[in-house]
Amino acid sequence: MAIGLFILAVIIQLAMVLAIFLLSLSRVTGSVVALITVLVTAFISPWSLILGISLALLCLVLLVDPIRQSLITKRVYKVLGGAMPSMSDTEREALDAGTSWWEKELFMGAPDWDTFAKYPYPELSAEEQSFIDNEVEALCMMLDEWQIQHEDKELSPEAWQFIKANGFLGLIIPKEYGGLAFSSYAQSRVMSKIASRSPTAAVTCMVPNSLGPGELLMHYGTDEQKQRWLPGLAKGDEIPCFGLTGPEAGSDAGAIPDTGVVCYGLHEGEQVLGLRMNFSKRWITLAPIATVVGLAFQMHDPEGLLGNPQKTDYGITCALVPASHEGVITGPRHNPIGSPFMNGTVDGTDVFIPLDYIIGGVENAGRGWRMLMECLGVGRGISLPALSTSASEMTYLTVGAFAKVREQFKISVGKFEGVQDATSRMASNTYMLEAFRHLVTCGLNQGGTPSVMTAMAKYYATETMRSVINDGMDVVGGRAVQMGPRNFLATPYQAIPVSITVEGANILTRSLMIFGQGAMRCHPYLFDELQLLQSEDKEGALKQFDNLFFKHLGYTFNRGAKAFVAGYVGGSNHAPSFADSFTRPYYKHINRLSAGFALTADMSLGLLAGDLKRKEMLSGRLADIHSHLFICTAILQFYQYGTKSKAERLHAEVALKNSLYTIQEAFMSLFANFPNRMAAGLVSFVTFPSGRIFSPVSDELKCELGDTFMDDFEANPFRDYLKTMVYYNTEPDDVTGRIEHAYQTLLDVEPLWQKFKKAEHKDSFEGLTFEDHVVYASQNGDITEEEAEQLISYNALRFDSLLTDVFDEHLSKAQERINPHTLENAVNKLTNYAQLKNAAHARNGIATNQTHDNIAPVADSVDSTDNDLTGDANPNHGYESDGDVKMVDEQDTVKEVSAQTDFGDSNPKAQALDPRHRDAESHLSERMSYNHRLNKDGSVSSDNIQAHSAEQTQIMEHSDSTWKDGLQRDENDNI
Repeated sequence: MAIGLFILAVIIQLAMVLAIFLLSLSRVTGSVVALITVLVTAFISPWSLILGISLALLCLVLLVDPIRQSLITKRVYKVLGGAMPSMSDTEREALDAGTSWWEKELFMGAPDWDTFAKYPYPELSAEEQSFIDNEVEALCMMLDEWQIQHEDKELSPEAWQFIKANGFLGLIIPKEYGGLAFSSYAQSRVMSKIASRSPTAAVTCMVPNSLGPGELLMHYGTDEQKQRWLPGLAKGDEIPCFGLTGPEAGSDAGAIPDTGVVCYGLHEGEQVLGLRMNFSKRWITLAPIATVVGLAFQMHDPEGLLGNPQKTDYGITCALVPASHEGVITGPRHNPIGSPFMNGTVDGTDVFIPLDYIIGGVENAGRGWRMLMECLGVGRGISLPALSTSASEMTYLTVGAFAKVREQFKISVGKFEGVQDATSRMASNTYMLEAFRHLVTCGLNQGGTPSVMTAMAKYYATETMRSVINDGMDVVGGRAVQMGPRNFLATPYQAIPVSITVEGANILTRSLMIFGQGAMRCHPYLFDELQLLQSEDKEGALKQFDNLFFKHLGYTFNRGAKAFVAGYVGGSNHAPSFADSFTRPYYKHINRLSAGFALTADMSLGLLAGDLKRKEMLSGRLADIHSHLFICTAILQFYQYGTKSKAERLHAEVALKNSLYTIQEAFMSLFANFPNRMAAGLVSFVTFPSGRIFSPVSDELKCELGDTFMDDFEANPFRDYLKTMVYYNTEPDDVTGRIEHAYQTLLDVEPLWQKFKKAEHKDSFEGLTFEDHVVYASQNGDITEEEAEQLISYNALRFDSLLTDVFDEHLSKAQERINPHTLENAVNKLTNYAQLKNAAHARNGIATNQTHDNIAPVADSVDSTDNDLTGDANPNHGYESDGDVKMVDEQDTVKEVSAQTDFGDSNPKAQALDPRHRDAESHLSERMSYNHRLNKDGSVSSDNIQAHSAEQTQIMEHSDSTWKDGLQRDENDNI
């Protein structure tokens, strides 16, 4: 009995501690509740005081200020103060720059789903939609990226004029200055559509609307500066660039060596106070053609001419200088990995500028880094994610079409599981990117400069795009490797490193910026604590630190308790009001993982302190967790406002499972590599008490999504949706329209095409070429003349869409490709193979079954039980119609062995000289006819062979003449 009461008392005490943490009671309230509980449990069982006394003493320490500060606060303040590295003004400004949004809710471990549900889903205004449908559409029609990249090496004069005249460079500028004042979402949509046609044009339009003088002037410029520059920037009369990076400062842009020293000099004939500038900038987009140059530099005032002799170093400052200003040198171009957008250098030696060239005037001297950190968010959050999303969406469309049109081993390549492993990843990643774009622009539309969210957008959008395009290259293979105006993947593939590198290199962004800035901007106490630790007034700071530190402890224990409970019962059931049966479980997972992340982040910050800055792999894993929590919520929001079709749910499900698994593995890798093994083990037990809870996406789901990837319209509304996001066309002579035109045509004729191809593969038709087979089927009444023409027409489109470019010997000019399978050229592909073969059989007394009576119609040959045997059951070949393979060494019957191609009989040199043998399809048909003997059942008697063969030859010759005449008439009609 006594033991039972003791256990009960201890359980009550532990439950009380857990309740205090879960309810997040204050230090005073929690201590009082704990003391009362200790007294109550002492009456239940005096032995409970073994634990109760310790709890009571701790409560007394927390309640008595002098004791608490002496025993805890002062020691913690001293230890943390020594562990934290000194912080420069530049670092402090960078950490303090920007605002926070939904990412803060996820960082803090208790996302407010009611707030999330109220976020306005981004939509286009009528004016914005009209601009995309008209001006952007017209610009896209003017652009030919192959010509831009490989011939002109720049945009055409007509394209440049159209961009300037129609406000493409002033999307963000207010209407009062002549701009369009588009929303963040509209900017993203505009850039996406342009990028789907020409990355070069997209980058050209992107820079003036992101990191450029326009953005800085709007937020920080004086009224005089705005009136001077913004109207010209909006109309395209002024072309801006911004010089930040240089030979000695890339990722560490805060260490720029460029200087501006305050002094007196001549400007427009007058002696004025200004800056003597020395700068050398590299990799500056639009610099070669810029009319106005933004410059970031270190500003110094050694003589105290600005009125404060004690302040000689002001730090990074931004100024706006006309490109024509004396001493400013622009013009030389870089060649950014083959994408010829204007990019070059800006140099100047002893260039004197007046002080009013400083953006915002002298009052903003030294505030340049903060200004840049806040304005970089546009490029990171809008432009680069827009380009990445566009590239992925075009890859989805073109590779999906290719995967269905291209056939190998008798089926579409998109049906192979190995390919579906890649295409399912492409489909889910593209869905994720579109969802990500919507949530990020939703946050930007609401104002503010959420630097952490935009850093997430930059890194994960560009890296995901890299994955999508690489997968696309694997699927398309040689068609994507051979360069030329037909290649629809090479251009985005080449441009990948540009997106990865600019606006903060990806390695730096993930390993330092996302969690580093995230901890400062999203943690409720950390930044203020850090400021107090760096304070020179230690005594005053200690009092404030005492209050903040114990609030911080309460926050940490609260998240730990939530993570502990969630580990056993699952996460909180709190979810947005619109959650349904599909999405609700995912909200529960996010609640659990968010609480676990808050605890893990606090453990990392508390135990590693300043060392975390150097533990970039750990910081990168924390960034993965935080970012994929954000991505999961983006997917859920996008799905909520989508069609909720079966196909879209499949995309969302795979994308969500991928993100959740990524989060879990980032947790596990962090725990496995955390320096303090005991702390990592404890937090791991609290957050994942039963071990891993998520599995990778199953093969079944991948195959299902891989099939959907090749569908369109009702079967895959997401693909239909993507057509509205990019420049979509089905022009047969266009770089992307060519494969889409073939794909859409296949969707129209697919039942006929599949029936015919299956019958063809079963040797139902005689002849060497596809055209022979169509003629044969038409003569026998298996298909109508209209169906024959459909087959010939689609085959021509299919063949043309798969052709790669050829060049002259110097690779200077792409040559025209002749399509031998067009309706006009089909007559030239007909052969007399069937007549010759049947005549030879007749002469040699070989039985043949190629009579009209023995040739089943296409539909019958597909459905016939006699001819339906495939794979193991069919001795003539090792391939099933669905792609299953029977290996050669498994084909051990006499008939199977004799049916194998005898490659020893081939004559490669002779065949290379024969144009017919260069046609792989003809060559394959000939080998199939050679290997698959016609007399399969031996039912035709030898007595009737000669008479029947002669009759068949006469019929074929007459039919060929009729078909050729028909083709010739068609050709004349087309002429």
